Amino acid sequence: MKNTDPRIDIYISNAQEFAKPVLTHLRKIVHTACPDCQETMKWSFPHFEYKGEILCSMASFKKHCAFGFWKEKLMVNSKDLLTDKGKTAMGDFGKITSVKDLPSGKILTQCIREAMKLNEEGIKMTKTVKRLDPKDIIVPPDFQRALNKNPKAKNAFNEFSPSHKKEYIEYITEAKRDETKQKRIAQSIEKLIEGKSHNSKYNKQ
Repeated sequence: MKNTDPRIDIYISNAQEFAKPVLTHLRKIVHTACPDCQETMKWSFPHFEYKGEILCSMASFKKHCAFGFWKEKLMVNSKDLLTDKGKTAMGDFGKITSVKDLPSGKILTQCIREAMKLNEEGIKMTKTVKRLDPKDIIVPPDFQRALNKNPKAKNAFNEFSPSHKKEYIEYITEAKRDETKQKRIAQSIEKLIEGKSHNSKYNKQ
């Protein structure tokens, strides 16, 4: 596989034991179907980009995994192949607890290639204003530990809206090196102590 991100290796190694083979399998399927995809971390979980846009993503939780497509609503040819029509979990294939819960590699590849085509043709998702659900905000463990050590920063962070929390989390999780990540955590704690949002310097005073 090319264009891999070491942060995803770490994410998989830190996942629950049941999740590791699922995440490894999904990662391999995506790279096989789309060799030119680029791995990255967004919102604290792995994403795969193609032609400069998000293609799909995967995530693991305590008891299940999830896998889904960024432009799922535009995937007309694959809509009957996406199994979680009732949206019981994040993603398009329900709560995945083993590789057996996933469609075959052939079906997943078919879905990935349709998603690829949408990106190749530059078809965009219609922008809608959507409120972030606080339950979808996942704080990285090391950032949470830093917050726990500083009650003032923690209180400020907890008082922020989900969108402001997301800004801090993205700033931290998008660091490629652990040294950079720790530096960003320290900087974030300093700003939070002052009660500032991450993008406060861009806001009018």
